[in-house]
Amino acid sequence: MNDALTATNLQEIIEQQGLKIAKLEALVEYYQGIILNAKRRQFGASSERLDLADWRQLNMLGEVDAAPPPEPKTEEITYTRKKHAGKRDEDLSNLPVVRVDYEVAEAGRLCPECGTLMKDIGADVRRELELIPAQIIVKEHAAHAYACPDKKCAEKAGKVTIIKAEVPAPLISGSLASPSLVAHIVAQKYMNGTPLYRIEKGFQYDGASISRQTMSNWVVQCSENYLDALYRLMIETMLKEPVLHGDETTIQVLHELGRPAQSKSYEWVYRTSGCAEHKVTIYDYQETRKQEHPQEFLKYFNGFLHTDGYQVYHNLPPNITVVGCWAHARRPWEKIYKLLPKDKRAGTDTERGLQYINALFDLEHEFKELSPEERYEQRLEKSKPIADAFFEWAVHLGAPPKTPLGEAVHYALSQRKYLENVFLDGRLEISNNRAERSVKPFVMGRKNWLFSNTPGGAQASSVMYSIIETAKDNGLNPYQYVKFLLEKLPTAKTSELKTFLPWGDTLPDCCRAPIKEMQ
Repeated sequence: MNDALTATNLQEIIEQQGLKIAKLEALVEYYQGIILNAKRRQFGASSERLDLADWRQLNMLGEVDAAPPPEPKTEEITYTRKKHAGKRDEDLSNLPVVRVDYEVAEAGRLCPECGTLMKDIGADVRRELELIPAQIIVKEHAAHAYACPDKKCAEKAGKVTIIKAEVPAPLISGSLASPSLVAHIVAQKYMNGTPLYRIEKGFQYDGASISRQTMSNWVVQCSENYLDALYRLMIETMLKEPVLHGDETTIQVLHELGRPAQSKSYEWVYRTSGCAEHKVTIYDYQETRKQEHPQEFLKYFNGFLHTDGYQVYHNLPPNITVVGCWAHARRPWEKIYKLLPKDKRAGTDTERGLQYINALFDLEHEFKELSPEERYEQRLEKSKPIADAFFEWAVHLGAPPKTPLGEAVHYALSQRKYLENVFLDGRLEISNNRAERSVKPFVMGRKNWLFSNTPGGAQASSVMYSIIETAKDNGLNPYQYVKFLLEKLPTAKTSELKTFLPWGDTLPDCCRAPIKEMQ
């Protein structure tokens, strides 16, 4: 009896100790993951790209037919070919050229041997770029008035007849603002990320005193009076597209009603996809990150919406099909993989998970030039079996839930429904990187100007960012485009508004960017 009791107690103790050891091992793995992630954030590269050796290692999965990036090849050219213009000539081809000729006076051109006047046999040309700095001038609009000098005319009419020359209306009544000046401020802040206090300092060196508060007021007034209508029309155009991308980021607004200055507000970003007829990027300022904001913004949209895994996007009306982002699904696997010692990566579950997901991206590269219909068929034939195999493997992996690997598995499985929606239509994309690229200009600017003072300023920033980024997407020079809008919109009719959209055929050539927007 005592022996049996002792054996039972020992067995229970062994089981309890085994359970405790398992929990401690999971806890150790969890904290190791936290340390690895912290080291990566502190010391690791932010790029998601892998070197060629890693790429080869990750594409050893038997069912994946994916090739690594091609290695550089050398080639010996043994034939003659037509010489094309060099890169420097191409870079300078859109700039005006001013030629300065340096000639020898006739008296100095006498041949030192025989005294004969020498002939010009050509010139050696050296090129350099010369910068003409911006200059601020005071432009006076003098409207002349004319009166009839004939006294009899005045006596007959009972008044002196006076006519006055027409003069363009001011952009902002009672101010010094001009279309070119406001367009410069807008381009500096919203395209180059220069805060207003630096623009103010720059104007001082140019001899003009324009306070940052004045500039802010000008931007808000031009947004509300002229550009907001175009912004609304751009939204209307975008919502007619069948595929959109969405994302959001934070913004701090100091004077929101009933909220402390430290509160986080949000800039929601929506943009068209690669299949769009017209490229549009829209920024929408809201005080919170609640689901009511995308629901309200997208209430007239019917189609596919690319997003990350944020829950509010999953509660949109049924006429919107949410498409998950495989790049987001890949990131936790990639973080773990990069933090593992190189000699410990082979054969790990992390490596295998990455092999599956990278295979999908490799196939997307192959499908890049296909029509949407062809891409749809190829995805069903080649990509979907790999995705199915990945999820089936992940379900049975048994990774501890509170470890980095467990979190990577959990994210993928929790997003499976939305990740698989990419196979519904050939116009869809495997990632939401388009939206993330559109968030980046706002985030980069925010690092410099830090916050918006008022909700009106935040809304004006949304309008300006939307116009600037949409102009860039459509190959326009943002400064010239905004200047053109501020020159024409004050007197334009509502029926003419569509002609001012960034893809309008009637836009002047000065609005066209001389080179393609750099990626």
